[in-house]
Formats: sequence, structure tokens, C-alpha cells
Amino acid sequence: MNLKSLAQQLGISETTVSRALNGYPEVSERTRQRVLAAAEEFGYRPNPMARSLASGRTNVIGIVHPLFPNDLADPMFMQIVGGMVEALEARQMDLIMAPVSPLHELRAYEHIVKERRVDGLIVGRTHLYDERIAYLAKQGLPFVAHGRTSINEPHAWFDYDNEAGMRIAVEHLLAHGHQRIGLISAPLDMNFARQRFASFGKALDAAGLKADPRHLIENTNDRRSGYLAMQKILASDTPPSAVIVDNHMSGVGAMRALLDAGVKIGQDMSIIVWGKMEDSLAGYHVTTIDQPHPDLAGAKMIEMLLSLQAGTPPEQLQVLWQPVLVPGETVGQVKLG
Repeated sequence: MNLKSLAQQLGISETTVSRALNGYPEVSERTRQRVLAAAEEFGYRPNPMARSLASGRTNVIGIVHPLFPNDLADPMFMQIVGGMVEALEARQMDLIMAPVSPLHELRAYEHIVKERRVDGLIVGRTHLYDERIAYLAKQGLPFVAHGRTSINEPHAWFDYDNEAGMRIAVEHLLAHGHQRIGLISAPLDMNFARQRFASFGKALDAAGLKADPRHLIENTNDRRSGYLAMQKILASDTPPSAVIVDNHMSGVGAMRALLDAGVKIGQDMSIIVWGKMEDSLAGYHVTTIDQPHPDLAGAKMIEMLLSLQAGTPPEQLQVLWQPVLVPGETVGQVKLG
């Protein structure tokens, strides 16, 4: 069955059928699902090369992915990617991930832009000043940044409210009487870490408090570095009564360090971790700052990218979702004396 026959079978125009099959956002979801169901029922399969030549599109979205050791063990990252894949599959589109060494990441973007092998890009791990965003904003290839940056060129981005989430975490600890609070951070050239770090300081300032510099440790973004950071905090002369860990991968290591040291979590020391941890941690239900629905976040970024392709200005595609505190058993009332 060809496109014309499929359109006749449905009683709608070939243009509408084509747009539905190619994921154009101006086609209603009801019509799209009707077309996709009919295509499946009648065995319609478009010729990928002909479709690409006719539309000038590849129907492929790309992610340039620098290879870091723990990524594939990160359940949140995999949920976000899963949401992207599901959203694209519903439109008969594909997602490709191009693994590169971190040192050659920008070169990979330059090659993709030159070759035009994808219709758009999702750019993750945004930095405080991100040369990838600065480059892509001038190239005309649609992209959505997963995270914000200080780059001023208009561009689409999706993020969770890092400032609000950290403020919620600090206020939760303050409400339990904690005044000596530490922070374990990801590298501060990462925009999310810088925003969370700044918000941490502001929240303490608002309460008339200051953090002990010995209790502020950065450059932790995996289990080992989180473990070592917590060990260092525990070894200080006056350890804090509570610690916030700004990323869940380090949170696993920090929790393990507390358990190995025999610390009664929620009693001797309280802890809040940003992001859900899938690991079983000796039965503890960890108090977290949760970024809800990572799969829907992935789908949202795909929707934004398709809107860019359809001509929506990038400055109209800047989306900020709110994190929430999920109480657990790792925060307790501070001990007096």
C-alpha cells in the first residue's frame, strides 16, 4: 500500500497523512494515532530514503553523549532517554546516541551540523558557560538544551528549578532544628550544581547562618567521590548534623559511607539526596528532592524539538518544572547539647 491508497482508505488528504506519519506537531494527536493505526493495519511502510528526500528531513533526533563511567548505571538518565524514545517511536522517528570522548565533544557537534545527519539535537549536561549552546544557537539546527546556561543567544531549554529544590531541602532541615548543614556538590562548572550551590548559600543566609567551608565539598558525581566526600566530612572536628547531596549518584556513595562508619542515619546525622536512588540501602527510605516523571520530561523535550522544527521561536520554548521533597526516614530532629 502506498501513501495515496492509505489516504483514500482513511478519507483524508495525502498531506495530512504524510504530516501525521512524519511527526509534525500541527496534526492533532487523535488524527496521528488514527493514521498510525491504519498504517499498521494495512502494512504501510514508507520508503525512508524517499521520505527523507521529499521532506528534507531524516526523522532522526540525536544526542551527542560524552562517555563517563557511570552513565549507563544512572536510572534517571535511562528513564529520560526512554521517554524520548517512546515519544519518537509514536511518530515513527528514531533516536541515535553518538558516544564521544569528553575532549572531542564540540568537534562531534560541528561534524553533525556540517553533515546534517539528524533533524535536531538534545544537549545535556549544560555548563555555566556552554560553548556547545553558543555554537548551536548560531547554526540553524534545532536543539533543546536539557538544563540552563548563561548563554544569552535565544535557545530552547528544559530544566527543573534547581534554586527552589535546594531551598526546600535547606528549609526542611532548618525546620528539624539543624543549623550545621553540609553540602556535597557535583562539579560547579555544571550549571545545575552552580545553581543549587548558590541557592544553598542564600537559604542559609536567610536563616542567619553560614556553612563551614570544611563541610562544602564539590566535584562529586559518582559513588566513589560521594563516598570519599562523606568520609572527609565525618573526619572533621565538628561534623555537621545534616548533609545535602546535590546528585543521586554521589548520594549512593555518601549513604554507604555513613553506613560503613556506623552512623545512625536520621539520628546521629541527617541526609537529603537530590534524586531518587534505585539502590537498596540497608532498608533506608531516603529523604529526597525528586524530579518527578523523568520519562515525561524526556517526551517533553522531544515535543519542544518538534515545535522548533515547525517554526516556534526558541524563546517561547523554555520550560521549568518544579522538584518536590519526598520525606523519608533519613531526616530527624537535631539532638540538643
